[in-house]
Amino acid sequence: MTARDWSIQEIASLAGTTSRTLRHYDDIGLLPPSRIASNGYRHYDEQALVRLQRILLLRELGLGLPQIAQVLAQERAEASALETHLALLREEQARLARQIASVESTIDALRGGEELMAENMFDGFDHTQYKDEVEERWGKKAYADSDRWWRGMTDAERSDWQRRVSDLGRDWIAAAESGTDPASAEAQDVARRHVEWLTGIPGTPAAVPGGDVKAYVIGLGEMYVADPRFGANYATSAGGTQGAEFVRDALRVYAEANL
Repeated sequence: MTARDWSIQEIASLAGTTSRTLRHYDDIGLLPPSRIASNGYRHYDEQALVRLQRILLLRELGLGLPQIAQVLAQERAEASALETHLALLREEQARLARQIASVESTIDALRGGEELMAENMFDGFDHTQYKDEVEERWGKKAYADSDRWWRGMTDAERSDWQRRVSDLGRDWIAAAESGTDPASAEAQDVARRHVEWLTGIPGTPAAVPGGDVKAYVIGLGEMYVADPRFGANYATSAGGTQGAEFVRDALRVYAEANL
């Protein structure tokens, strides 16, 4: 008996990705299939599944595909590598648990008419976690300006800002799941609000006078699809990148027509 393997469609469904992505991973030598069936379909065995799991974990940590290839080439012991990933995931799990407890506490206080405990409201929220990435993408001044803006907020202002972000995410997901066209009035209204939100964040190209807002908005839309960390904010019940793709398409339509 031969060891079990899975078709590319099965793996795409299980991993919440697409066959196109898996074919791309094959094309660049990151994840070759274990075998090619007589009908030309790619199949993947257990070892390939472990490798894919590591690729997806590294993607969630923010590494690009070239960096992931280097990491995988240097690491030979899958179990040891996964132990490192597990430690990082547990750190993230702990941070998310603190965020959940913080939000639940705020909800309970609001519903019960109790006084909000500002010192507890932002436990687990670390606005500095993307410092290096922001500086690499847009320069140190961009991060410094946004950091100064965030630290200068009152607790109430931070709460309002986070509520605005939450409302945008909720409305994007609702629009995507409704089956409406990204160019529809409903989707374009959310896109308008999204761009207004972006232009209100100091340090971003969207907030700089004379900045290329159009290119920035379109580029962010592409990043929402490419980067699972951001795409997760727009994940629909269908899973995968469907929600992020809807946001990308709607933002592109808005940018082409208005920016």
